[in-house]
Amino acid sequence: MPTSTNRRHFIFQLTSLSAALAGGAALSGCGGGDDEQVDFLYGVASGDPQADRVILWTHARFADSSDTVYLRWQVAEDASFKSIVSAGTVAASAASGHTAKVDATGLAAGRSYYYRFLADQARSPVGLTRTLPGSTSELKLAIMSCANYPAGFFNVYADVARSDAEFAVHLGDYLYEYEATGYASAGAAALGRSSVPSHELLTLDDYRRRHAQYKSDADSKALHARMPMIAVWDDHEIANDAYVDGAENHSPDSEGAWTARKAAALQAYHEWMPIRTGSDSSRIYRSFDFGNLVSLHMLDTRLAGRERQVGITELAGLAGPAAQAAAAAAFSSPTRQLLGSAQLAWLSDRMAASTATWQVLGQQVLMARMEFPVSVLAALNSSDTSPEALAAGSAAVTAYLTAKATPAALRSPEQVALMNPQFNPRLGYNLDAWDGYVAARETVLGTALALGKKLVSLAGDTHNAWHSDLTLIGLANPALAGVKVGEEFATSSVSSPGLEGYLALPSAQVKGIFEGVVDDLKWLDPAQRGWLKMTFTATEAKGEWVFVDTIASTDFRASVGHTAVYAPGSVT
Repeated sequence: MPTSTNRRHFIFQLTSLSAALAGGAALSGCGGGDDEQVDFLYGVASGDPQADRVILWTHARFADSSDTVYLRWQVAEDASFKSIVSAGTVAASAASGHTAKVDATGLAAGRSYYYRFLADQARSPVGLTRTLPGSTSELKLAIMSCANYPAGFFNVYADVARSDAEFAVHLGDYLYEYEATGYASAGAAALGRSSVPSHELLTLDDYRRRHAQYKSDADSKALHARMPMIAVWDDHEIANDAYVDGAENHSPDSEGAWTARKAAALQAYHEWMPIRTGSDSSRIYRSFDFGNLVSLHMLDTRLAGRERQVGITELAGLAGPAAQAAAAAAFSSPTRQLLGSAQLAWLSDRMAASTATWQVLGQQVLMARMEFPVSVLAALNSSDTSPEALAAGSAAVTAYLTAKATPAALRSPEQVALMNPQFNPRLGYNLDAWDGYVAARETVLGTALALGKKLVSLAGDTHNAWHSDLTLIGLANPALAGVKVGEEFATSSVSSPGLEGYLALPSAQVKGIFEGVVDDLKWLDPAQRGWLKMTFTATEAKGEWVFVDTIASTDFRASVGHTAVYAPGSVT
């Protein structure tokens, strides 16, 4: 006697064949005559659009069994599905965590489409997606990162869903791996947003359950149903501060092999995200061409080639001379990798071949030079919040900014020393970012300069909003030191806390310190949650930083807090 699953599959195939012979008439069911309830608890999503196709995603499961659910999917020009342009079948089985993805093909460029999934009498919510344009004069992207479920509500997602953005771009930290009492969880219980499972994620089942929790969020479902998403992972989809061979938040002695944990995390990511999965699931760097206006190159700065991070304490000499020497050797290596040689070659080839006006890097961490003099870094110790430490930090900042503002001919000997990089070298404050991989950054920026490309970097990761110049240090050619190659627009977080949670200083003071000390930084917001709306035309790239006034309640207001325009005549 056939099993229930086999019976459903047989009737599903028979019904599908009958519909095909009838010229594609609508099917009445996909699971046979069992009439079991099928749930679409996590809505629908679409992603990785191309000019003629897009990935469609859902999760489907019988209410009372774990049997495979056989689904039909439809793409239509209208919300009533009277004009279906693409259709097919797909299975949601236990092997994929009951998720289902299809690559809907045969679509027209630059068009909006409605889509849905069906099983017996059950229907998924209807989603709205769109394909990449063949040509366009304007592009609107919604840039997001760092959505931490226990930290607060995803009001940012709700705001993006009701915006006029055409495509969502998620730069990583779509979820966090910590236990329920871990990072940014102080208010989770009161908000009804405690993490599931309650322990730190290690296994495939763990990562699947956490993805399911995030996808159950009403605002997440609304965003995914509203527009296609182009996404890459950062570190927390696996573990904090991940690199090729490990992570800060992974201990092989107590948590097992890194390779096993990484494989589980990546499998769950591909199951639960509307991303086009190739033969190598660890490779997610890829490009999207929006006509001849924008080539969006989505990068992997975590797992493809990143060498282990160098500690700022060691590099600044605060952990002794031996540790400093070892850190300096790794930091200054001309072969130090962030992207890895294969991804770097791919990016160079893609930029060279692109005819688009803008080359846009969609990636995780800050690319701009966020350099502080060692005198300031040593004094701004975020772990020491005593009055004496705060006073020392303030004095160090004041001394440096005063020296910087004083004409060179009028500086005192102490001020001359403060401004001399031999005595007071400048280091990036966050060596997990491109500041910790200087040679790799110089290669990417140098390539864009040599190709004469208009370059924009999009970044997330820090939970703060930034706008900066992208300049060369001049490693290969000292004559190019300080030459501007492009600009970086970095988004704040969906819900994760920013600098206001790390530095025991008023936000206005933090803003003043960073904007005063960091030469390439144009603007910073160190305290608000939000998203970044990027609008590209042939002549300019405009960033609008949108902030929500709360993540502690779903009753919120959103407003544009800052606008910046990059309009280069040419890259020189």
